[in-house]
Amino acid sequence: MRPSALLTIAIAIGVVAGTTALLSRENPDRPVAADTTQALPGSATKPAPGGSTQASTGQKAAAAPQESPLAFMLANVASDYRHAIRYPEWSTPLSPNQARAYQGNNYHPVALPLGDTGHFTVTLEKYRFTRDEPILVAASISGPQIVDDTLSATLEAIGNRDAVTSTTLSRADGLGSFAGVLDSDHAPGEYRLIVSARVDGRIIRHASTLTIEPDLGEFKGLDDPFVRNNNLVIPVRFKAREGGFYALAAQLYHGQTPIAQLSTEQRLDGGTGRIELRAHGTVLAHHDVDGRLELRHLHLRQLPARPGDRTHHAFGPDAGYEFAPPDLSSLRDEPVVTPESEQRAELLQRLADKF
Repeated sequence: MRPSALLTIAIAIGVVAGTTALLSRENPDRPVAADTTQALPGSATKPAPGGSTQASTGQKAAAAPQESPLAFMLANVASDYRHAIRYPEWSTPLSPNQARAYQGNNYHPVALPLGDTGHFTVTLEKYRFTRDEPILVAASISGPQIVDDTLSATLEAIGNRDAVTSTTLSRADGLGSFAGVLDSDHAPGEYRLIVSARVDGRIIRHASTLTIEPDLGEFKGLDDPFVRNNNLVIPVRFKAREGGFYALAAQLYHGQTPIAQLSTEQRLDGGTGRIELRAHGTVLAHHDVDGRLELRHLHLRQLPARPGDRTHHAFGPDAGYEFAPPDLSSLRDEPVVTPESEQRAELLQRLADKF
């Protein structure tokens, strides 16, 4: 089940236990999702809108939407869930904000505050580096502080804090910018990057993290896309260094407009294999595709062979892949709905209707 579906069920599960018996009593001819809750007390009194009380005998006065935040929340959850289950989990629509959030190899600089409104900031090109790929480290110090002409950068193993490599960051200009290169020929894993500077005579250390990934192989481009059933199939060629199970995710674009987030899992043997991404008709049928499409932000994961093993990561070319789509006129906006998801949507709607 996709994460969004799990989230909506988690939100609603807190009210299911308290309302299942109520549903059963008010709707004796309709099925109830669970029978593990205790029977409700026989009767109770509740304040009526005018200040008096009324017996709770299985009937409840309908509350106006503005008087029932719970009903409003449940109605939104039911609506969002029903919208989400229209799409298969491997082909979901993508907004511009979601597209930015899914770009997974970004390093987010952290600014360490210094006295007198100064800041000490370290910046990397990305968060995950392939082994043997140079790690360019850039640092900047702003403010009226007195700073030495060089900084030091050290890469430490997370587990034991042993230094595995270090370098000197030299001034890149006269405005407090420094740069240097670390090597990444080290065992795959997570590392702590420590950049040290002498500021006003004191040593200030800036700490952040990065990972070194093994070389999983090489992306070899795309084969010709085609339509199968109600899907646009986009075959991605990847030459894997070793066999195993891999998960591939990518974003489908039309010009500057994101269309869908695509994902799949597949076993690859050693050598060049094909990983087929599919864009379902529900995400393409209403797009007027004129010209070429693009596959961007390809992110490959080698899934662990055994419990406890690391998941390794690789990324496609920064430019992505552009391709001419086949005729897409046969794709249809037909929701992919399972009986289980329909039952959950119905339960959420019934819950919302009771408040």
